[in-house]
Amino acid sequence: MAVHRVVIVGGGAGGLELATKLGDRFGRRKRAEITLVESRRTHFWKPHLHEIAAGSMDLDVYETDYLAQSHWHSFLYRIGEMCGLDRANRRVHVAPFVDEDGDAVTGARSIEYDTLVMAVGSRTNDFGTPGAKQHAIALDDPVAAERFHRRLVNAYIRAHTQHEPLRAGQLHVAIIGAGATGVELAAELHNTTRTLVSYGLDRIDPDKDVRLVLIEAADRILPALPQRLSAAAMKLLEGMRISVRTASRVAEVLPDGVRLADGELIPAELAVWAAGVKAPDLLRDLDGLETNRINQLVVRATLQTTRDDDVFAIGDCAACPWLGKEPATVPPRAQAAHQQASHMVKQVAHRLQGRPLMPWRYRDFGSLVSLGEYSTVGNLMGALTGGNLWLEGWFARMMYLSLYKMHELALHGFWKMALDTAARLITRRTEPHIKLH
Repeated sequence: MAVHRVVIVGGGAGGLELATKLGDRFGRRKRAEITLVESRRTHFWKPHLHEIAAGSMDLDVYETDYLAQSHWHSFLYRIGEMCGLDRANRRVHVAPFVDEDGDAVTGARSIEYDTLVMAVGSRTNDFGTPGAKQHAIALDDPVAAERFHRRLVNAYIRAHTQHEPLRAGQLHVAIIGAGATGVELAAELHNTTRTLVSYGLDRIDPDKDVRLVLIEAADRILPALPQRLSAAAMKLLEGMRISVRTASRVAEVLPDGVRLADGELIPAELAVWAAGVKAPDLLRDLDGLETNRINQLVVRATLQTTRDDDVFAIGDCAACPWLGKEPATVPPRAQAAHQQASHMVKQVAHRLQGRPLMPWRYRDFGSLVSLGEYSTVGNLMGALTGGNLWLEGWFARMMYLSLYKMHELALHGFWKMALDTAARLITRRTEPHIKLH
């Protein structure tokens, strides 16, 4: 009897957790062949990208190597980007992989599947705003986050060494979008820029020369989260003297600033686009699968796509019904991807045993927003607390950190997670608290 072939496309939070769990449970015992298709060599937890951008986290310390992970957890890693799907013959088409120097590494190929799980995540949605792609950096991946940080450090060194006075907008950063990513980035930059200046850049006064501007089209920050959480975060941002512009729609991003719909120009040396998300364009009309207006694959409660029982989708790329809150769909959050990955393990087990699939029900444990090393606000809700518990300060910070620890635990197990955490605490005492290059 042929071994059941499970192909997972995308190695983000949900995809890599799923490949790891399936490899441990079925791949190791040769009960199924698990293959992960991913175009990058290493994995990084996306909710921490703002810390890479601000320089408070070192990518090399926190990334996971896909090839090593596949070896340790009994799944196959195939480098490359999916470029097409043949549902009739159950094949995933993978484009040739070309490295940074333009050299071909792998050729085009096809991978056969019995169960296909799409977990390709989401990208920033700039809504076609003029200049956004050319002049703003979207924090979609570690490469973009590191590029922003490199430009930030260069901007500070440039300002420190120049003889003429700072020009209008120099050392100003415009962050477009005041969702969780934008708010967390603004707070993190407030803290890390002061640390950066303290490393000998004494000609810069962070209170006078540095300006962070957070721009949001809605009438409040964190518009997708509860009003009370938004108000608490706003109070903390005001205490940091971060300029917040709500009810302000961006009409154009310029090389030296941002133009609002009312014509006002906000000068800025650097711009970050953190407003809106959409699934990759690849999913639009993917061999006839149903998608919504932001390219998400429409799935049923079983996580199966509406037009093919053998194709599933999890994470940000899936438009999944929120059972009990229809017609709402599950929001694109890391906790949803984590829960869906765990449920998909059970679904694969049911398929191997010929049993009917079970519907997945989202459990909302609340929202936590980090505003720097010591300030976090959020609410825990649902089964975790039996109600709605509002958090702020140190305890909220610990709960925020625990979200990432849950991800590490799913990938590496308890002992590696614990030892890695201890090692990072030790090395943090002997290294700069921010990345300086």
